[in-house]
Amino acid sequence: MSPLSITRTLPADATAAALRADVVAGLSRTPKQLPPKWFYDARGSELFDEITTLSEYYPTRAEREILLATADRIAAATGARTLIELGSGSSDKTRHLLRALTDLHTYLPVDVSESALRAAGEGLLAEHPGLTVHALVADFQQGLTLPPAPGPRLLAFLGGTIGNLLPDERAAFLRAVHDLLAPGDALLLGTDLVKDEATLVAAYDDARGVTAAFNKNVLAVINRELGGDFDPEAFDHVARWNAAQEWIEMRLRARTELTVKIPDVDLIVPFAAGEELRTEISAKFREEGVRTELAAAGLRLTEWWTDRAGRFALSLALRV
Repeated sequence: MSPLSITRTLPADATAAALRADVVAGLSRTPKQLPPKWFYDARGSELFDEITTLSEYYPTRAEREILLATADRIAAATGARTLIELGSGSSDKTRHLLRALTDLHTYLPVDVSESALRAAGEGLLAEHPGLTVHALVADFQQGLTLPPAPGPRLLAFLGGTIGNLLPDERAAFLRAVHDLLAPGDALLLGTDLVKDEATLVAAYDDARGVTAAFNKNVLAVINRELGGDFDPEAFDHVARWNAAQEWIEMRLRARTELTVKIPDVDLIVPFAAGEELRTEISAKFREEGVRTELAAAGLRLTEWWTDRAGRFALSLALRV
């Protein structure tokens, strides 16, 4: 079996430093906000895995349906010998691609969690003993350098995660993807699609309250890592459709006037009754918009696949 190699380009203290910076900047501004990456400690990851099994949360099932139906066509269209996956996590969905990419030589998963990369890499090598797995501990939004690997290369960014980026962040991200790829390389992009408000809101405000617990988990992270005294029960989970921007917003709304102390960053944070802290946006897309954003970054949309219900899309784009 080929060995698993792991390269760390993210300094060991980078995560702690980034959390401190995001908390100070986000909770000192008006309106208050935090980036969604801070949901995902071990407990947050467990809660998100549970979310993906809920009846209301369709994106994971819809994307898996598309992958199962199109993996062979993706392989034929790209001829990829290297698969790069950003935010790979458990690499669960990637397995459908790995089985179809019969000429694949190298898999390059990229994630901030070394433990997740190691567990996924070892599992994949057991299934594909001839595969070379070179995992990168890195934050793909902070600049990324890829090791040499045979082309053509396919870069996968799945799960609709691009929707968590604001428009200017998406533009910068897609330009960075363009610069990582060589002519003839391809991007496989997962995007959730615009649909009726009731379906969208339910996906982020499930009846069992799992998403509410996931949202409030960011407060537990701040308490644990920065000595904060947030009371999660003092906040209500809010999921709202912003029709003008065509994105879902997740927020935490203070039930009463309160003050939170975060001593490790010397921060005192007042909340008015009813004041909201935005913790996530999840943009929804239309085909023409995706095509336009890709083109602006020098990427040409060549394939557009949706699930049978038209809820989610996978796009294949070539670097030009």
